[in-house]
This record gives sequence, structure tokens and C-alpha cells, in this order.
Amino acid sequence: MIKVEHLSKRYGDLTVLKDISTEIKKGEVVSIIGPSGTGKSTFLRCLNLLDQPSGGSITIDGENVLDKKTDVAKVRQKMNMVFQSFNLFSHLSVLENLTLAPIKLKGLSKEDAEKKSMDLLRLVGLGEKADNYPDELSGGQKQRVAIARCLAMEPEIILFDEPTSALDPTMVSEVLSVIRKLAKEGMTMAIVTHEMAFARDVSNRVFYMDQGLIYEEGTPEQIFDAPQKERTKAFINRVRNLVFKINSQDFDLYAINAEVEGFCEKQFLSKKLRDNALLIIEELLLIYKPFLNELELVLTVAYSEKTESLELICETAGNHFNPLESDHLPDEIGLNLVRNFASKIDFIWENSKNTLKITIKK
Repeated sequence: MIKVEHLSKRYGDLTVLKDISTEIKKGEVVSIIGPSGTGKSTFLRCLNLLDQPSGGSITIDGENVLDKKTDVAKVRQKMNMVFQSFNLFSHLSVLENLTLAPIKLKGLSKEDAEKKSMDLLRLVGLGEKADNYPDELSGGQKQRVAIARCLAMEPEIILFDEPTSALDPTMVSEVLSVIRKLAKEGMTMAIVTHEMAFARDVSNRVFYMDQGLIYEEGTPEQIFDAPQKERTKAFINRVRNLVFKINSQDFDLYAINAEVEGFCEKQFLSKKLRDNALLIIEELLLIYKPFLNELELVLTVAYSEKTESLELICETAGNHFNPLESDHLPDEIGLNLVRNFASKIDFIWENSKNTLKITIKK
């Protein structure tokens, strides 16, 4: 369906894409992950010719889209794009947003366009919002309208450029549910996303992009469970782990809590699990606090997709030191709270390293 050979993109002296060659088959869902600034969105924009490639070739369903004779508007009808910023016309109703392009570009009658658009709004769960204006919708609803508007042109391929990045975390799931439904129906899709659990669940293949290249590609199991290349391993571990190095009693608990909350939301963890984690972290830091001017605490928040468990790992270097057994505990209340909200507590002292592992109750 999509064949890319030696694709490159430069902005002046800056090379954003370097010699990319790949294929996406009909009905395949490919998620594109990787650090910010590695060319993921530029890759999609080049596929849709919103950015003109500097070199290489792009073939869509057998047609060379970089050929000067190619009708680009016709190609875009076949391959449509959904952006992170919705791009809805604020002066038009939801229904008018959907019918505008089919009437203007495909020559549909107003009656046929409205009938089809209503079917699409029902598909994304927004039939009752047809007469509303974009400013009257939530972010999640706007993005679902944007997806419906894309579908109104009957594309064979949809490119999603971080479709949930502009949304409040509470609205992410409603948009991802619509994309899951399209995947089940066999729509060919390429999705740039930071939602790792979603990428694992919905994709046939995953591209990991780094430094303007498709650095590694494979099935979700290969990329998330057994990546072969070092940068992929580092990225996947960083996505699943959140690490704090604390060596002062004047640590910023509010900033730590905010990062932990964001991490839990990205992993789609329950509110109960997140709240338990925040409570234990606060109590642990109070327990460690008297010692923090003498040692460095490395606190890791780690989530395992396999076991769906959240662990807190506290590491310090030096002589044997288990803070939960210390004679200098500030009080027993904090210790009891840690024990009550933990399903498992392990302590290991090995090679002059103290490791306290706490699995949080779900």
C-alpha cells in the first residue's frame, strides 16, 4: 500500500530524515514511536506531501506520488491525515465540518453528504453533536469529529500525528477507542504516538525512530519485550521507568508527585494504584529524609506490562542499611502505611548496594 525508498528530508543544513526505506501493507497498523525531535511527524508529513521530500521515492498503491504528473489532491483523498490540533472550522457546525469536503471535492449532493456524515458521527459516538459548534465540544470530542471528517473522504489510508497529545488524560481513551475500532475494521494506518500501551495493543508492527532513521522495527512483542538495539532498549526502559536521584533533604516533593502522576497516566494505571504509589513515595521519602545529606537515594518507579504491577525501587550505596528497620524512624505511622499499601516488600544488600523493592497494592 505504501512503499518508501531512500526517503530524506533536509531543512537547510539540518537533516531530519536520513535514507528511510520501508513498506506498509494494506490493512496493516503501524505505530511510530521514539524520542521527540527524531523525525516521526516529518515522516508522516512527507508521506502526505505536506512537506516536500528532499530525496527518495514514495509509492502509494502503485502510484509514484513524487512524479510531477501525479494529482496530489487525488492522492490525499486516498490517504488522509488526522492532526494533534484538530483543525476544525470553528464557524461551521460539526455536521458542516464533515460535509464540506465531500460536497466540494467529491461532488456529493448535500443530502447524501449529510446522511453519510451522520452515520460517521454515530460511528464515533457523536451523533447528538451534529448541530453543535467546535467550541462547544471537549478536546476528545473535537478529535473524534476530526477522525469522522477524515473518514468522510473514504480514505484507504489514515495517518495519525500524535492524535492524543493535545488532550487531557481523561479524554485520551475515547479517541484511542475509535482508532481501535478502525483497526479492527481493517483500515490501513500509520500512527505517531507516545501512548506505548496503545501502540502495543493496536499495532501489527512498530517503528522505533531515532536520529531521523527507522532505527528498529518489528512486532509489538519484539520491540517492547525484546528490542535488539541499544537505543531502542534505552528508550523502552525509559518509558517504563521513572528515575529520581535524591541527595538532599530539600527535595521537591510536589515536582516528584507531578512526574509520578504523569507517568501513571501514560501507563493507563488505575487511580487507586496511582494514589497508593503517591502515598508510599511520600512516606518513604520522609523515612529516608534524615539520611539524605549523607547518602544519595535513587528512587525508581517501574511498571511491568507483563504482570501489570507497579514497583518502587530504592537504592543506596554503602554499608547495610534498610530504612524500614532503622532505629531512627520518625514514627511508626509511616512504616505502617508503607506496609499496608504494599503487596510485597523485599530488601537486598549486595556488593555494597542496598535495594528496597516495594510492589504496590492494586
